[in-house]
Amino acid sequence: MATLTSITGIVVIILILLDAFETVVLPRRVTRHFRLSGWFYRNTWRPWKEIASRIQSPARRETMLGYFGPLSLIFLLALWAMSLICGFALLQYGTGQHLQFVGQISSFWLLLYHSGETFFTLGYGDIVPTTSTARALAVFEAGMGFAFLGVVIGYLPTIYAAFSKREIEISLLDARAGSPPSVAELLGRFGNCPRQGVLDEILRDWERWSAEILESHLSYPVLSFFRSQHNNQSWLAALTTILDTSAVVIAGIDGIHNEQARLTFAVARHAVVDLAQVVNARYDPSEPDRLPDNELGRLTEYLAASGLRIEKPSSFPQTLAQLRALYEPYALAIGDNLFYTVPPWIHPEKKKDNWQAGPWDRAIQARSLGQRPQSMEEHF
Repeated sequence: MATLTSITGIVVIILILLDAFETVVLPRRVTRHFRLSGWFYRNTWRPWKEIASRIQSPARRETMLGYFGPLSLIFLLALWAMSLICGFALLQYGTGQHLQFVGQISSFWLLLYHSGETFFTLGYGDIVPTTSTARALAVFEAGMGFAFLGVVIGYLPTIYAAFSKREIEISLLDARAGSPPSVAELLGRFGNCPRQGVLDEILRDWERWSAEILESHLSYPVLSFFRSQHNNQSWLAALTTILDTSAVVIAGIDGIHNEQARLTFAVARHAVVDLAQVVNARYDPSEPDRLPDNELGRLTEYLAASGLRIEKPSSFPQTLAQLRALYEPYALAIGDNLFYTVPPWIHPEKKKDNWQAGPWDRAIQARSLGQRPQSMEEHF
Protein backbone atom coordinates (compact mmCIF):
# COMPACT_ATOMS: atom_id res chain seq x y z
CA MET A 1 0.00 0.00 0.00
CA ALA A 2 2.83 2.41 0.90
CA THR A 3 4.58 1.68 -2.40
CA LEU A 4 1.39 2.30 -4.43
CA THR A 5 0.78 5.56 -2.56
CA SER A 6 4.33 6.73 -3.26
CA ILE A 7 4.08 5.83 -6.95
CA THR A 8 0.79 7.72 -7.20
CA GLY A 9 2.39 10.76 -5.60
CA ILE A 10 5.33 10.63 -8.00
CA VAL A 11 3.02 10.36 -11.03
CA VAL A 12 0.94 13.33 -9.87
CA ILE A 13 4.03 15.48 -9.31
CA ILE A 14 5.55 14.58 -12.68
CA LEU A 15 2.29 15.25 -14.56
CA ILE A 16 1.82 18.65 -12.93
CA LEU A 17 5.42 19.72 -13.46
CA LEU A 18 5.26 18.60 -17.10
CA ASP A 19 2.00 20.47 -17.68
CA ALA A 20 3.32 23.64 -16.02
CA PHE A 21 6.54 23.42 -18.05
CA GLU A 22 4.65 23.00 -21.34
CA THR A 23 2.22 25.80 -20.50
CA VAL A 24 4.62 28.41 -19.12
CA VAL A 25 8.16 27.62 -20.26
CA LEU A 26 7.96 25.69 -23.55
CA PRO A 27 7.58 28.24 -26.40
CA ARG A 28 5.68 26.03 -28.81
CA ARG A 29 2.37 24.25 -29.20
CA VAL A 30 2.08 20.80 -27.60
CA THR A 31 0.10 18.28 -29.67
CA ARG A 32 -0.21 15.53 -27.06
CA HIS A 33 -3.80 14.28 -26.84
CA PHE A 34 -4.26 14.79 -23.09
CA ARG A 35 -2.98 17.76 -21.13
CA LEU A 36 -4.22 18.86 -17.73
CA SER A 37 -4.42 22.53 -18.73
CA GLY A 38 -6.29 21.61 -21.93
CA TRP A 39 -8.73 19.47 -19.95
CA PHE A 40 -9.15 22.33 -17.46
CA TYR A 41 -10.02 24.90 -20.14
CA ARG A 42 -12.38 22.60 -22.02
CA ASN A 43 -14.35 21.75 -18.90
CA THR A 44 -14.53 25.28 -17.50
CA TRP A 45 -15.12 27.28 -20.68
CA ARG A 46 -18.15 25.29 -21.84
CA PRO A 47 -20.33 25.92 -18.75
CA TRP A 48 -19.08 29.51 -18.54
CA LYS A 49 -20.06 30.14 -22.17
CA GLU A 50 -23.41 28.42 -21.62
CA ILE A 51 -24.21 30.69 -18.68
CA ALA A 52 -23.07 33.79 -20.57
CA SER A 53 -25.24 32.88 -23.57
CA ARG A 54 -28.33 33.24 -21.37
CA ILE A 55 -27.56 36.88 -20.60
CA GLN A 56 -29.68 39.11 -22.81
CA SER A 57 -27.66 42.32 -22.57
CA PRO A 58 -24.68 42.21 -24.99
CA ALA A 59 -22.62 44.49 -22.76
CA ARG A 60 -23.19 42.37 -19.65
CA ARG A 61 -22.59 39.19 -21.62
CA GLU A 62 -19.23 40.51 -22.86
CA THR A 63 -18.34 41.58 -19.33
CA MET A 64 -18.93 38.08 -18.02
CA LEU A 65 -17.02 36.50 -20.90
CA GLY A 66 -14.19 38.93 -20.22
CA TYR A 67 -13.81 37.64 -16.67
CA PHE A 68 -13.03 34.12 -17.83
CA GLY A 69 -9.50 34.67 -19.12
CA PRO A 70 -8.01 36.28 -15.98
CA LEU A 71 -9.98 34.05 -13.60
CA SER A 72 -8.95 30.90 -15.47
CA LEU A 73 -5.31 31.84 -14.96
CA ILE A 74 -5.81 32.13 -11.22
CA PHE A 75 -7.73 28.86 -10.99
CA LEU A 76 -5.20 27.00 -13.17
CA LEU A 77 -2.32 28.14 -10.96
CA ALA A 78 -4.34 27.13 -7.89
CA LEU A 79 -5.02 23.71 -9.45
CA TRP A 80 -1.31 23.19 -10.07
CA ALA A 81 -0.45 24.20 -6.50
CA MET A 82 -3.10 21.96 -4.89
CA SER A 83 -2.12 19.01 -7.09
CA LEU A 84 1.56 19.37 -6.17
CA ILE A 85 0.65 19.60 -2.48
CA CYS A 86 -1.44 16.42 -2.76
CA GLY A 87 1.32 14.66 -4.69
CA PHE A 88 3.96 15.46 -2.07
CA ALA A 89 1.54 14.46 0.71
CA LEU A 90 1.06 11.05 -0.95
CA LEU A 91 4.81 10.69 -1.35
CA GLN A 92 5.47 11.62 2.26
CA TYR A 93 2.76 9.25 3.46
CA GLY A 94 4.26 6.35 1.54
CA THR A 95 7.96 6.87 2.25
CA GLY A 96 8.51 8.78 5.48
CA GLN A 97 7.58 9.01 9.14
CA HIS A 98 6.51 12.16 10.89
CA LEU A 99 5.90 13.09 14.51
CA GLN A 100 3.68 15.71 16.05
CA PHE A 101 4.78 17.58 19.13
CA VAL A 102 2.53 15.37 21.23
CA GLY A 103 4.55 12.36 20.00
CA GLN A 104 1.83 10.78 17.81
CA ILE A 105 2.30 9.43 14.29
CA SER A 106 0.75 11.78 11.71
CA SER A 107 -2.20 10.73 9.55
CA PHE A 108 -2.54 11.41 5.81
CA TRP A 109 -4.73 14.48 6.39
CA LEU A 110 -2.15 15.98 8.73
CA LEU A 111 0.53 15.20 6.16
CA LEU A 112 -1.58 17.06 3.60
CA TYR A 113 -1.54 20.06 5.93
CA HIS A 114 2.22 19.59 6.43
CA SER A 115 2.72 19.45 2.66
CA GLY A 116 0.81 22.70 2.24
CA GLU A 117 2.82 24.59 4.86
CA THR A 118 6.06 23.21 3.39
CA PHE A 119 5.09 24.11 -0.17
CA PHE A 120 4.32 27.69 0.81
CA THR A 121 7.39 27.72 3.13
CA LEU A 122 5.42 28.58 6.25
CA GLY A 123 7.37 26.12 8.44
CA TYR A 124 5.32 26.05 11.64
CA GLY A 125 7.24 22.99 12.82
CA ASP A 126 4.25 21.31 14.45
CA ILE A 127 4.80 18.22 12.26
CA VAL A 128 8.40 17.03 11.95
CA PRO A 129 9.86 14.53 9.41
CA THR A 130 11.95 11.93 11.24
CA THR A 131 13.62 10.01 8.38
CA SER A 132 16.24 11.11 5.88
CA THR A 133 13.87 10.48 2.96
CA ALA A 134 11.08 12.51 4.55
CA ARG A 135 13.45 15.38 5.30
CA ALA A 136 14.83 15.37 1.75
CA LEU A 137 11.30 15.46 0.36
CA ALA A 138 10.41 18.39 2.64
CA VAL A 139 13.43 20.36 1.40
CA PHE A 140 12.62 19.52 -2.23
CA GLU A 141 9.00 20.57 -1.81
CA ALA A 142 10.02 23.87 -0.19
CA GLY A 143 12.27 24.55 -3.19
CA MET A 144 9.39 23.64 -5.47
CA GLY A 145 7.25 26.22 -3.67
CA PHE A 146 9.81 28.94 -4.39
CA ALA A 147 9.95 27.86 -8.04
CA PHE A 148 6.16 27.94 -8.27
CA LEU A 149 6.11 31.49 -6.88
CA GLY A 150 8.67 32.44 -9.52
CA VAL A 151 6.46 30.95 -12.23
CA VAL A 152 3.50 33.02 -11.05
CA ILE A 153 5.56 36.20 -10.89
CA GLY A 154 7.00 35.64 -14.37
CA TYR A 155 3.93 34.19 -16.10
CA LEU A 156 1.30 36.84 -15.39
CA PRO A 157 3.34 39.87 -16.59
CA THR A 158 4.25 37.99 -19.77
CA ILE A 159 0.60 37.24 -20.49
CA TYR A 160 -0.50 40.82 -19.92
CA ALA A 161 2.39 42.25 -21.96
CA ALA A 162 1.36 40.08 -24.93
CA PHE A 163 -2.29 41.07 -24.43
CA SER A 164 -1.43 44.78 -24.35
CA LYS A 165 0.66 44.53 -27.50
CA ARG A 166 -2.17 42.76 -29.29
CA GLU A 167 -4.77 45.32 -28.24
CA ILE A 168 -2.73 48.36 -29.34
CA GLU A 169 -2.98 47.29 -32.97
CA ILE A 170 -6.67 46.45 -32.62
CA SER A 171 -7.31 49.95 -31.27
CA LEU A 172 -5.41 51.44 -34.21
CA LEU A 173 -7.69 49.53 -36.59
CA ASP A 174 -10.69 51.52 -35.30
CA ALA A 175 -9.93 54.65 -37.38
CA ARG A 176 -8.83 52.56 -40.35
CA ALA A 177 -11.62 50.00 -40.70
CA GLY A 178 -14.44 51.07 -38.37
CA SER A 179 -15.97 49.52 -35.26
CA PRO A 180 -16.51 46.67 -35.73
CA PRO A 181 -14.01 46.57 -38.61
CA SER A 182 -14.98 45.60 -42.13
CA VAL A 183 -13.23 45.23 -45.49
CA ALA A 184 -15.60 47.78 -47.06
CA GLU A 185 -14.52 50.47 -44.60
CA LEU A 186 -10.81 49.67 -44.81
CA LEU A 187 -10.68 49.68 -48.61
CA GLY A 188 -13.11 52.57 -48.86
CA ARG A 189 -10.86 54.73 -46.68
CA PHE A 190 -7.44 53.70 -47.98
CA GLY A 191 -7.85 51.74 -51.21
CA ASN A 192 -8.12 54.87 -53.37
CA CYS A 193 -5.17 56.74 -51.88
CA PRO A 194 -3.00 58.30 -54.62
CA ARG A 195 0.01 56.49 -53.21
CA GLN A 196 -0.22 52.67 -53.31
CA GLY A 197 2.27 52.50 -50.44
CA VAL A 198 -0.33 53.69 -47.89
CA LEU A 199 -2.43 50.52 -48.20
CA ASP A 200 0.71 48.40 -48.47
CA GLU A 201 2.05 49.85 -45.22
CA ILE A 202 -1.20 49.00 -43.44
CA LEU A 203 -1.15 45.45 -44.77
CA ARG A 204 2.55 45.13 -43.91
CA ASP A 205 1.87 46.17 -40.31
CA TRP A 206 -0.91 43.62 -40.09
CA GLU A 207 1.29 40.94 -41.62
CA ARG A 208 3.63 41.41 -38.66
CA TRP A 209 0.69 41.58 -36.22
CA SER A 210 -0.65 38.27 -37.58
CA ALA A 211 2.75 36.66 -37.07
CA GLU A 212 2.94 38.03 -33.52
CA ILE A 213 -0.53 36.82 -32.61
CA LEU A 214 0.29 33.41 -34.06
CA GLU A 215 3.43 33.16 -31.93
CA SER A 216 1.93 34.55 -28.71
CA HIS A 217 -1.34 32.60 -28.85
CA LEU A 218 0.43 29.34 -29.65
CA SER A 219 2.80 29.86 -26.73
CA TYR A 220 0.07 31.10 -24.36
CA PRO A 221 -3.31 29.74 -25.53
CA VAL A 222 -5.14 31.44 -22.64
CA LEU A 223 -4.73 34.74 -24.56
CA SER A 224 -7.47 33.54 -26.91
CA PHE A 225 -9.96 33.96 -24.05
CA PHE A 226 -8.90 37.53 -23.22
CA ARG A 227 -11.52 39.91 -24.59
CA SER A 228 -10.76 43.34 -26.04
CA GLN A 229 -11.45 46.61 -24.26
CA HIS A 230 -14.49 47.44 -26.42
CA ASN A 231 -17.41 45.10 -26.99
CA ASN A 232 -17.36 45.63 -30.78
CA GLN A 233 -13.68 44.72 -31.14
CA SER A 234 -11.80 41.43 -30.92
CA TRP A 235 -8.61 39.81 -32.17
CA LEU A 236 -10.70 37.47 -34.34
CA ALA A 237 -12.61 40.37 -35.94
CA ALA A 238 -9.34 42.15 -36.72
CA LEU A 239 -7.72 39.02 -38.15
CA THR A 240 -10.78 38.21 -40.28
CA THR A 241 -11.00 41.76 -41.61
CA ILE A 242 -7.37 41.68 -42.69
CA LEU A 243 -7.95 38.35 -44.42
CA ASP A 244 -11.06 39.74 -46.16
CA THR A 245 -9.15 42.81 -47.31
CA SER A 246 -6.22 40.79 -48.58
CA ALA A 247 -8.56 38.41 -50.41
CA VAL A 248 -10.35 41.28 -52.21
CA VAL A 249 -7.07 42.86 -53.28
CA ILE A 250 -5.73 39.51 -54.50
CA ALA A 251 -8.95 38.83 -56.40
CA GLY A 252 -8.34 42.05 -58.30
CA ILE A 253 -8.89 45.77 -57.73
CA ASP A 254 -7.99 47.97 -60.66
CA GLY A 255 -4.82 49.96 -59.98
CA ILE A 256 -3.86 48.18 -56.74
CA HIS A 257 -0.91 45.79 -56.76
CA ASN A 258 -1.46 42.61 -54.76
CA GLU A 259 2.10 41.57 -53.82
CA GLN A 260 1.86 42.77 -50.20
CA ALA A 261 -1.72 41.49 -49.92
CA ARG A 262 -0.50 38.00 -50.83
CA LEU A 263 2.15 38.07 -48.11
CA THR A 264 -0.31 39.32 -45.51
CA PHE A 265 -2.91 36.76 -46.56
CA ALA A 266 -0.39 33.91 -46.19
CA VAL A 267 0.61 34.81 -42.63
CA ALA A 268 -2.92 35.68 -41.49
CA ARG A 269 -4.31 32.45 -42.96
CA HIS A 270 -1.58 30.50 -41.17
CA ALA A 271 -2.59 32.19 -37.92
CA VAL A 272 -6.33 31.50 -38.20
CA VAL A 273 -5.78 27.83 -39.12
CA ASP A 274 -3.40 27.14 -36.25
CA LEU A 275 -5.45 29.06 -33.69
CA ALA A 276 -8.57 27.13 -34.67
CA GLN A 277 -6.72 23.99 -33.57
CA VAL A 278 -5.51 25.63 -30.36
CA VAL A 279 -9.06 26.45 -29.23
CA ASN A 280 -10.45 23.08 -30.39
CA ALA A 281 -12.73 24.66 -32.98
CA ARG A 282 -14.85 22.28 -35.04
CA TYR A 283 -15.84 22.65 -38.69
CA ASP A 284 -19.55 23.32 -39.16
CA PRO A 285 -20.78 22.90 -42.77
CA SER A 286 -24.14 24.46 -41.87
CA GLU A 287 -22.65 27.90 -41.21
CA PRO A 288 -24.45 30.57 -43.31
CA ASP A 289 -22.60 32.25 -46.15
CA ARG A 290 -20.94 35.48 -44.98
CA LEU A 291 -21.05 36.97 -48.47
CA PRO A 292 -24.15 35.95 -50.44
CA ASP A 293 -24.69 37.39 -53.91
CA ASN A 294 -26.70 40.39 -52.72
CA GLU A 295 -24.02 41.34 -50.17
CA LEU A 296 -21.31 40.90 -52.80
CA GLY A 297 -23.27 43.30 -55.01
CA ARG A 298 -23.49 45.83 -52.19
CA LEU A 299 -19.76 45.48 -51.56
CA THR A 300 -18.79 46.08 -55.20
CA GLU A 301 -21.16 49.06 -55.39
CA TYR A 302 -19.66 50.53 -52.22
CA LEU A 303 -16.15 50.08 -53.55
CA ALA A 304 -17.14 51.65 -56.87
CA ALA A 305 -18.60 54.65 -55.03
CA SER A 306 -15.23 54.96 -53.25
CA GLY A 307 -13.39 55.02 -56.57
CA LEU A 308 -12.38 51.34 -56.64
CA ARG A 309 -13.29 49.22 -59.65
CA ILE A 310 -13.12 45.44 -59.89
CA GLU A 311 -10.39 44.49 -62.34
CA LYS A 312 -12.08 41.38 -63.79
CA PRO A 313 -15.80 41.43 -62.90
CA SER A 314 -16.48 38.07 -64.59
CA SER A 315 -13.91 36.06 -62.60
CA PHE A 316 -13.85 38.15 -59.41
CA PRO A 317 -16.66 36.28 -57.53
CA GLN A 318 -15.14 32.85 -58.20
CA THR A 319 -11.60 33.91 -57.28
CA LEU A 320 -12.85 35.58 -54.11
CA ALA A 321 -14.90 32.49 -53.17
CA GLN A 322 -11.82 30.26 -53.55
CA LEU A 323 -9.79 32.54 -51.28
CA ARG A 324 -12.61 32.76 -48.71
CA ALA A 325 -12.81 28.98 -48.52
CA LEU A 326 -9.20 28.94 -47.27
CA TYR A 327 -9.94 30.83 -44.04
CA GLU A 328 -13.64 31.56 -43.45
CA PRO A 329 -14.56 28.10 -42.04
CA TYR A 330 -11.76 28.43 -39.47
CA ALA A 331 -12.73 31.98 -38.48
CA LEU A 332 -16.40 31.03 -38.10
CA ALA A 333 -15.50 27.95 -36.05
CA ILE A 334 -13.33 30.03 -33.71
CA GLY A 335 -16.17 32.53 -33.37
CA ASP A 336 -18.63 29.78 -32.43
CA ASN A 337 -16.26 28.26 -29.91
CA LEU A 338 -15.15 31.48 -28.22
CA PHE A 339 -18.44 33.38 -28.58
CA TYR A 340 -16.94 36.02 -30.89
CA THR A 341 -18.88 37.73 -33.66
CA VAL A 342 -17.19 37.48 -37.04
CA PRO A 343 -17.51 40.92 -38.71
CA PRO A 344 -19.56 41.41 -41.88
CA TRP A 345 -18.00 42.29 -45.20
CA ILE A 346 -20.05 45.48 -45.30
CA HIS A 347 -22.21 46.94 -42.53
CA PRO A 348 -25.97 47.08 -43.14
CA GLU A 349 -25.87 50.76 -42.16
CA LYS A 350 -23.28 53.40 -41.41
CA LYS A 351 -21.78 53.06 -37.92
CA LYS A 352 -19.72 55.46 -35.84
CA ASP A 353 -16.17 54.53 -35.03
CA ASN A 354 -15.38 54.16 -31.35
CA TRP A 355 -13.34 57.37 -31.37
CA GLN A 356 -16.35 59.29 -32.70
CA ALA A 357 -18.62 58.38 -29.78
CA GLY A 358 -18.59 59.83 -26.26
CA PRO A 359 -21.02 60.07 -23.33
CA TRP A 360 -21.05 63.92 -23.33
CA ASP A 361 -21.39 64.46 -27.08
CA ARG A 362 -25.03 65.53 -27.05
CA ALA A 363 -24.58 67.95 -24.18
CA ILE A 364 -21.48 69.52 -25.75
CA GLN A 365 -23.18 69.78 -29.12
CA ALA A 366 -26.25 71.43 -27.61
CA ARG A 367 -24.11 73.95 -25.76
CA SER A 368 -22.08 74.80 -28.86
CA LEU A 369 -25.34 75.56 -30.69
CA GLY A 370 -26.54 77.80 -27.86
CA GLN A 371 -29.37 75.48 -26.83
CA ARG A 372 -30.56 74.93 -23.27
CA PRO A 373 -28.48 72.14 -21.72
CA GLN A 374 -30.62 69.15 -20.94
CA SER A 375 -30.38 67.12 -17.76
CA MET A 376 -28.24 64.02 -17.68
CA GLU A 377 -31.38 61.87 -17.55
CA GLU A 378 -32.61 63.45 -20.80
CA HIS A 379 -29.29 62.79 -22.50
CA PHE A 380 -28.74 59.25 -21.35
